[in-house]
Amino acid sequence: MTRYKFSNIKMLGALSIALGIMGCTDTWDDHYQATDSFGGNLWEAVNANADLSNFASVVKACGYDSSLVSSQMFTVFAPVNSAFSADDASQLIASYNEQKAKGVKKKDNTVVKEFIQNHIALYNYSVSSLSNDSIVMMNGKYLPLTSASVGGQTMHLGKTVGNGVLYTVDNKVEYSPNVFEYLKKDADLDSVANFLYAYNKYEFMPSLSVPGDIVDGKTHYLDSVTVLSNETFYELSAKLTTEDSTYWMLAPTNEIWDTYVPEYEQYFLYDKSVNKRDSLQYANARMALLKGAMFSRTNNSDEAVKDSAMSTLSIPYSWRRMYYGTFDARYYQYDTPFAAGGVFADVEKITCSNGMVMKPRTWNIDKKQTFFQTIIAEAETSERLDSVKQATTSAPTFINVNSSNPFYNKLSGNQFAQFSPARGASQDIMMVFNVPGVLSNLGYDIYLITAPALAADTLASPVERLGTKMRIKLAYNNEMGKQPTDKEMVLLQSSIATTPDQVDTLLLAKDVKIPFCSWGEGMTPQVKLVIESRVSNKEVRDGLFNRILNVDCIIFKPHEEE
Repeated sequence: MTRYKFSNIKMLGALSIALGIMGCTDTWDDHYQATDSFGGNLWEAVNANADLSNFASVVKACGYDSSLVSSQMFTVFAPVNSAFSADDASQLIASYNEQKAKGVKKKDNTVVKEFIQNHIALYNYSVSSLSNDSIVMMNGKYLPLTSASVGGQTMHLGKTVGNGVLYTVDNKVEYSPNVFEYLKKDADLDSVANFLYAYNKYEFMPSLSVPGDIVDGKTHYLDSVTVLSNETFYELSAKLTTEDSTYWMLAPTNEIWDTYVPEYEQYFLYDKSVNKRDSLQYANARMALLKGAMFSRTNNSDEAVKDSAMSTLSIPYSWRRMYYGTFDARYYQYDTPFAAGGVFADVEKITCSNGMVMKPRTWNIDKKQTFFQTIIAEAETSERLDSVKQATTSAPTFINVNSSNPFYNKLSGNQFAQFSPARGASQDIMMVFNVPGVLSNLGYDIYLITAPALAADTLASPVERLGTKMRIKLAYNNEMGKQPTDKEMVLLQSSIATTPDQVDTLLLAKDVKIPFCSWGEGMTPQVKLVIESRVSNKEVRDGLFNRILNVDCIIFKPHEEE
């Protein structure tokens, strides 16, 4: 996969919300209603309240007592003992220690993330009768805050201390997982969760950390900040951990995963010359199932999504020709998604903190809507032309079809490449084209689109307007990554002719399967189409054919049974 890193920095989110709340108006401070003032710190205030002993025991066991005595400002929402029993506390402490023994980082420990940090916010938050806002907790979750509740739980105004405010709450504040976190909590989604989580990576960010003393030339940090990156988020174009975005995810259940992944693996077989070919097959087959299954609510309003659901990988209409070679491509976009058979039909919906997970009972995303794509190799693109036979063939001339030409808008991109005999040559011309992104074991119907001479020049001579005849072969790598000899190539057409004065769509072969794929960014195309004119000197003299070939594009279209 393409390497990509991004930051999910809860500190910055908390700071922006805090500054927004603290800077609203003076009215906020005028209505500050904490009922008591305590001269110590938050940890002392928690310990001084006997009704918070169970909460205090978990805070201490997890090492957060040291945070609550620091100069850092916090707001604590502590559940009282009637809502959080000693048994509850003991179970959380045992879970914390068990995860710690297994090497789970403190920030990933569910007790820290889902309980302690879910009841503590950075900075000092006061409330008034006018309060109706949201705050960011230490775990990055956004919770609604009013004068009498937090996260929907009744709260009581408490003590202000030197490093923050302590409130008590009548019930635990429920933790709402985000879309990415929920995958780990549902046994039906083990397969997709284990695959995506394997790409998690934490990276130390010195620019966000608090530097301390320099010892032996190296800076020691008082507070080391690491950020999560996951390259699959880039591949899916969906940062599923962010709390300030809203996503819907169609999450394949284990049953769906076990049905489709083995099928998809056959399409991503790489030859032995490809580095880490087994890893590429493993990753690409699974990503093929997931790509197109994420939806940003930013691009799918309530009204628009009724007609068409645009996944995070869908391409806007105006860009489709650049990406796919045609404006007609509608990959990763699904019409009438809620209708019977639609992608959102018959799903179980689970609300998350940043959107919704949908567990489908049947997988209604057709591979022809996602990675089974028509490949259009434009002849005028330098990356597509592999070579020409220099002894007989001149360098191509790239033609732009004029808007006044009768063939305008009848050729792909209104451009094509013209190939002519080299000066003095009286033999057939030959050229080789690269076809990128081919899947293995997928049947392709192969087409060649040619342009008439009139598309280049409406005053073309009768000789220039003649058709030509061609022999066409297909070459692709063997298991060892070697290209075939001329005799080993697959003959698609021994002789096929173009028609004067018209755009030809020539079907070269149907349901052709390539044994090894070249799918993926940065992959070198290994499938080549070899085109050679097959016109005799007598046919040229008799004015039947010429040796000029105008190539618009080559198309590999996934085969469909008739």
